[in-house]
This record gives sequence, C-alpha cells and structure tokens, in this order.
Amino acid sequence: MKKEPLMISRKNLDLLKTHLKSSTNLSAFNKQKLKDELKNAVVLKQEELPDDVISLHSEIRFKDMETGQEFNYQLVNPNQANMREGKLSIYVPIGIALFGYRTGAEIQWEMPNGLRTFKVLEVRNPAAINIAAAATTQNQHAISTNIG
Repeated sequence: MKKEPLMISRKNLDLLKTHLKSSTNLSAFNKQKLKDELKNAVVLKQEELPDDVISLHSEIRFKDMETGQEFNYQLVNPNQANMREGKLSIYVPIGIALFGYRTGAEIQWEMPNGLRTFKVLEVRNPAAINIAAAATTQNQHAISTNIG
C-alpha cells in the first residue's frame, strides 16, 4: 500500500485536531490513526497545496479496493451534506479518512462494516480550477491586447 503523509493547510490541521478531541464517533483505531497522520502531516499554506490534495470542497473519485466499487463525492461542511447530491460531510468516516491525501494514495480506515482500503483515483478542487481559468482568461486578454 502506498503510504504518503497528509498534506494539509494550518486551518484544516486545526479543524481535524479539534474534531479529534471532540469526536465521539471515531473508533479507537481511527483516533490513533488520525493522531499519527496529523503528527506526520506536511503543513503548507493553502495556496501552496498541490491541486490534487483532498480538502474542503474537493470533488473526489475513489475506489473501495475490496469490492471494486467506485464513488464520486464532494467534501462539504456538515450543514451542506446531502448524499443524493453527492455531497459528503468532512466528518463522516470516509471524509476524515481521505482528507489531506492526493491522487493515487491508498488509505486504510475502519468503517462501520470493518477495516477497508480505499484508493484515490481523481481529485478536483473547484477553487484551483477557478484560479486556473481566471489566469487563462487574463493571459488571453493580455495576448489580445498586445496583438490588437
């Protein structure tokens, strides 16, 4: 299994640490795993995070390695969660498990139906896409201004 440290912003690190302290629904296994992951996390400024790091509002495609089933969800705040719309709370077990990992990572996490391994297949971050689109628009405008 591919083991990479979490990559996370300071704000998201604090968010997960707070959840770890106050959570009553994390198993002992998951609490210890999250503690270890946070201790070894690479903490970066939000703007320094690679585009494929899973964070709040990321759109994720991942696979249950045991069943082969693929899932597509967007990680959101609990008050925005809606499974029918594909919006998953960052605080549900799989949300916490994936948070801070990148495309290609494999994560073991204890779920209600036992220990599972998931592989991150694709990550899209709407904020990164919007920034890239804005930069492209600016570049196109600069080119057309210089040509015209």
